[in-house]
Amino acid sequence: MSSTDTRSRRARLAAVPIRTTATIVALVAIALALVVVSASVGQMHIPPTQVLGSLLHHLHIDLGPLPTNPNGEETLWVVRFPRIVLGLLVGTALAAAGCLLQGVLANPLAEPSVIGVSSGAAVGASIVIVGFGIGSSGWGQAGAAFGGGLVAAGVVYALSSRDGASSPIMLVLTGIAVNAVGAGIIAYFMFIAGNTARDQIVFWQLGSLSAATWSQVWIVLPLTIVGVAASLTMVRKLDLLALGELSAASLGIKVETVRRQAIVLVAILTAAGVAFTGIVMFVGLVVPHVMRLLVGPRHAILLPASVIGGAIVITAADLASRTLVHAADLPLGMLTSLIGGPVFFILLRRSRAGWGW
Repeated sequence: MSSTDTRSRRARLAAVPIRTTATIVALVAIALALVVVSASVGQMHIPPTQVLGSLLHHLHIDLGPLPTNPNGEETLWVVRFPRIVLGLLVGTALAAAGCLLQGVLANPLAEPSVIGVSSGAAVGASIVIVGFGIGSSGWGQAGAAFGGGLVAAGVVYALSSRDGASSPIMLVLTGIAVNAVGAGIIAYFMFIAGNTARDQIVFWQLGSLSAATWSQVWIVLPLTIVGVAASLTMVRKLDLLALGELSAASLGIKVETVRRQAIVLVAILTAAGVAFTGIVMFVGLVVPHVMRLLVGPRHAILLPASVIGGAIVITAADLASRTLVHAADLPLGMLTSLIGGPVFFILLRRSRAGWGW
């Protein structure tokens, strides 16, 4: 190999991390810009400079103007910032769960709902709504949704396992069956529910951040941080699993242990993500795909990129839900589905020659 070819190869190798770093920096910048814009826009307009000034002021940095409107600070810190922060956490949790599940199952169609978490959460929420009449922002409903999601994931794993071992295809097929049963249970509760309870069940399944509070943020925050941090410790194992189960096992990876740990993390992240906001579709499926195109398949980079991408998608979708229709709050899950469906179809078309794993 000539010296020119060697220098060219080194240049290409050096360009990869630079490009990846630039992509991550750009994603972070987009996320921060969306946060400021989302906090600025609403029935009471607050200039972005005043939003930044208020943020810095609460960080004990006296730089920039505070909101001039007498109700500006209350609007930001009681209404908008809890909603924005909860949306960031929900996007983070769902995208991380999708990236983790796609990696551990080596299945590009995998998403958190595959293992029944979403349908289990919906069943739990429906039980509380119909049985106890707790409103959409009730803590009982959120707790039931969280518990229902974890129980459903446990059922899927238990039914798909044989002699202490499971397989990706059995997990997916069992998840489909459990999701079907969950849909039937939800349909039954909607049949016996009154008009108000039925509307609450439908609204919860469409997803919304309209009832977000700081107390909800403080519950979702530690679950999301722990789930993402634990997922980051598994990135090397996920890369080895991409070589195939036999190859990974020959390299010392305990495949079933990794799969079990991943399913637990996916269940916790997804249940935390939907407990207060309801079902938000396509984030866990589409975001890891898009990030894989931007930063490549290496999970040490793909997972953080997916986390940021999920936060961007939910923040942007929530901003659209508040602003597209005057004096109305569109369902969050409706927007993510309307956007995520076509985007995923485009990705499928681009990947028709192979998944690129």
